[in-house]
Amino acid sequence: MHDDRTLVEARLRRVLDERIRPAVYPETVPLEVAVWHAPGEPVPVAEGLAAPVGPVAVGERWGVPWGTSWFRVTGTVPGAWAGRTVEALLDLGFDGNMPGFQCEGLVYRPDGTPVKGLHPRNQWVRIGSPAEGGEHVDLRIEAASNPVVFGHPAFAPTPLGDKDTAGTEPQYTLGRMDLAVFDETVWQLVLDLEVLGELMAELPVESGRRWEILRAVERALDAVDLQDVGSSAAAARARLTDVLAAPAASSAHRLSAVGHAHIDSAWLWPLRETVRKVARTTANMTALIEDEPEFVFAMSQAQQWAWVKEHRPEVWARVKEAVAQGRFVPAGGMWVESDTNMPGSEAMARQFVHGKRFFLDEFGIENQEAWLPDTFGFAAGLPGIIKAAGSKWLLTQKISWSRTNKFPHHTFLWEGIDGTRILTHFPPVDTYNCSMRGSELAHAERNFRDKGAARHSLAPTGWGDGGGGTTREMVAKAARLRNLEGSPSVVWDTPEAFFEKAEAEYAHPPVWVGELYLELHRATLTSQAKTKQGNRRSEHLLREAELWAATAAVRTGSPYPYDALDRVWKTVLLHQFHDILPGSSISWVHREARAAYERIAAELNGIIEAAQRSLAGDGPVPLVFNAAPHARAGVPAGGAATPVAPGQVSLAPRPDGGFMLYNGLLRVEIDGRGLVVSLYDVDADRETIAPGSAGNLLQLHPDLPNMWDAWDVDAFYRNTVTDLVDAEEITPGEDGGSVRVLRSFGASHVTQVLSLAPGERRLEIGTEVDWHETEKFLKLAFPLDVHAERYASETQFGHFHRPTHTNTSWEAAKFEACNHRFVHLEEPGWGVAVVNDSTYGHDVTRTVRPADAGTTTTVRVSLLRAPRFPDPETDQGLHRFRHAIVPGAVIGDAVREGWRINLPERRLNGSRAVEPLVSMAEDAVVVTAVKLADDGSGDVVVRFHESRGGRSKATLTAHFDVAAVAVTDLLERSRPPQEAPEPDRDGNRITLRLRPFELVTLRLGRA
Repeated sequence: MHDDRTLVEARLRRVLDERIRPAVYPETVPLEVAVWHAPGEPVPVAEGLAAPVGPVAVGERWGVPWGTSWFRVTGTVPGAWAGRTVEALLDLGFDGNMPGFQCEGLVYRPDGTPVKGLHPRNQWVRIGSPAEGGEHVDLRIEAASNPVVFGHPAFAPTPLGDKDTAGTEPQYTLGRMDLAVFDETVWQLVLDLEVLGELMAELPVESGRRWEILRAVERALDAVDLQDVGSSAAAARARLTDVLAAPAASSAHRLSAVGHAHIDSAWLWPLRETVRKVARTTANMTALIEDEPEFVFAMSQAQQWAWVKEHRPEVWARVKEAVAQGRFVPAGGMWVESDTNMPGSEAMARQFVHGKRFFLDEFGIENQEAWLPDTFGFAAGLPGIIKAAGSKWLLTQKISWSRTNKFPHHTFLWEGIDGTRILTHFPPVDTYNCSMRGSELAHAERNFRDKGAARHSLAPTGWGDGGGGTTREMVAKAARLRNLEGSPSVVWDTPEAFFEKAEAEYAHPPVWVGELYLELHRATLTSQAKTKQGNRRSEHLLREAELWAATAAVRTGSPYPYDALDRVWKTVLLHQFHDILPGSSISWVHREARAAYERIAAELNGIIEAAQRSLAGDGPVPLVFNAAPHARAGVPAGGAATPVAPGQVSLAPRPDGGFMLYNGLLRVEIDGRGLVVSLYDVDADRETIAPGSAGNLLQLHPDLPNMWDAWDVDAFYRNTVTDLVDAEEITPGEDGGSVRVLRSFGASHVTQVLSLAPGERRLEIGTEVDWHETEKFLKLAFPLDVHAERYASETQFGHFHRPTHTNTSWEAAKFEACNHRFVHLEEPGWGVAVVNDSTYGHDVTRTVRPADAGTTTTVRVSLLRAPRFPDPETDQGLHRFRHAIVPGAVIGDAVREGWRINLPERRLNGSRAVEPLVSMAEDAVVVTAVKLADDGSGDVVVRFHESRGGRSKATLTAHFDVAAVAVTDLLERSRPPQEAPEPDRDGNRITLRLRPFELVTLRLGRA
């Protein structure tokens, strides 16, 4: 037989595009359209429905950036169409290639009943099936003219990311607004041919199945009357029956499709627009559930569910009904799909607390899975948190974006720092926006790394990022793919059903230990510094507010601010979404985030001050309140007392310029350039700074990644560096124990204050940067005389180690990494910690010095970047950072100093010292939260963990009468005895044995 394959395939493409698809709607009549353009921000639905409208015509421009227009669309079904299926086709001016990234709409009936959402791949609204001739059509569209920020070319700077700079130029041209006859037979023929054509293209040319499909498609095309497709569609479909009925092989890959609409809670749109995106998507999905009996849709992010409940009660009623049917499934059990690298220990825990509790309270449903398809890497402490929340599975696909190494598994056990193992699945379809294309399914089967041991994978199916969800075409394709030769077998499943299948078939999955590092988007650890600072400071203010409010409630009977803390926590958790905290959203999002953090700080400081005043009483006694988990200057952890007087610091000029600081423990030499050329540990008789090097060195790099400007820093940035060594001024500080250094570079200015704390083994560095650079990367370097093959980075509820070398491509790819409050390097018996109050990105490298063959290990803290997309003014302005370098530090010192710099002492005059509510005998065990139970019972909840990576006995003493003790999960529910043995108790003293990094939550009932 002659090879006519390309001829038939080309014929299929043209006939589909030019004849069959246009015949889905064979008859149309125009609708009448009128519009009201809302001034300013979106208005309530009732106001939009009642607003006066004016004329508008197809082809007219409409929609200022970020505006809202209410269209009224009216018409009459022609009498000749009676008994046929009729739909409205409503094109707001869509670009068909970017669902979720442009204008969108939500269709209402005149009484306010929601119908469905509109986006480029979903422009239809069913009017009747069968329709009645003469039926009046009256639809209202709340249309959002969201501008295309991710335009052409991609990553081009644009002012469209903020309504204050976007201008007033209309963004869209109104497209067709028609009533149309919907020919379902032709529509089904389209899907038959799409499924077979896409499958055929993925099969080997030598495959007999491919040629069977080719011949069947050819026969079907022969049956199509190109001048009257509708009359011939049934005959064409009949010629495809046999080839569509051929069953899949028994060994075919099995794919669980989960209806999905990944909706970024903010990204290239502000938070307020996400509220409407969620309403549009949920309206679409509840409508699809009504039409498609096998379809199942899953939605994560309890915050988004809460938005629907609060802002769109008419949509919420439909959602609740679909949830009750088991068809609209809460997923993930988190407040938002957060970043997991940067959120602190308690914040990561509260993501699950608030997410799971919302779904339990609203629906009585508890998630077993964490659902994070788009998060930019996963911290090594996360498995323990997932387990402590009562969950056991994790799904993500983002690691498939790694650029250097291909991850070796798709289904595996992920082991965290405490030894917890979580069954984890990476969908091999490599997208969270699967559309049931043949190329996607074939990729999933070919790509699956666990063949021979497992056969199941998951495909999140539906348009996402900007929402939209699954379409009827995707559902129809899935029906054809349920059991089709040559294709994976597709069924609709819930996330829970998939994981149960995966768990059952894979008795001994492989194990991955440590962080799941994304070899991409490394710059999200630095971009938008003020958002990151706001997050870090809010986390620690929340710790203080809970601690002091709980102490005051128990000691003085002060009311505990349950509602305020709940609301503030949810705001902080929202802003940990994986495009807000990482700094990859438009200017509008980060402007609002900065304002939100300011409000949070004011409210929490008010709570803290009121509680401390209640505890201290009125009087002249100077008190220091210590919210850190370690005692400082004689003040106990979690208490208040008069501090021990500190020692002295001397300051003297150096002969060669600069100054020397000395406090009896450390001697610091700062040269005429404002650089630290010596940091000498007196007790250890040891120099910290590598010979011939200088610390406190600011370094500036050009920073233009190949793409994803706010997200990425590419390795070649290191090829060019400018050391900022010229100081304009070096002067003694006014306190007599510090040195002030001024520098200028480009259009920017830096002021640094280097100070030596009395009686403490740490050099503190305050850095103020007035930053006005573009596409630059600013680092702060400390070259250390330490030989270490690995270093410790703090993560949630502990720390983990990364190598300092680059033996393999896996290690070389981690050229920018995340830490929380500290990094720590150590030779046996002596180490150095670098601690911070608000930075996350860093790099650690090592070299061997030719002169003495010693090793220099350099720690560089990432301070600021200046990408131009999506926010062209990223980080412009004034920034303040605090760091400290701690010579002679063992890991416990690093933990303590990290807490210290993030929880500065608070001073208050009062009449009495404040005894801690609880105290922990062992420094290795860190108390991360002291609060009252969320249920309002008045019970005290204490959360703690082993912090050094060793075994420890934890002896907790409650300084109040305890009636009962329970070990609980993160949601403060008692854990079963097999998971949590009963602690030893002697009155108000409770003792437990802890494994390395073990996390424990105790609930103490008050007598």
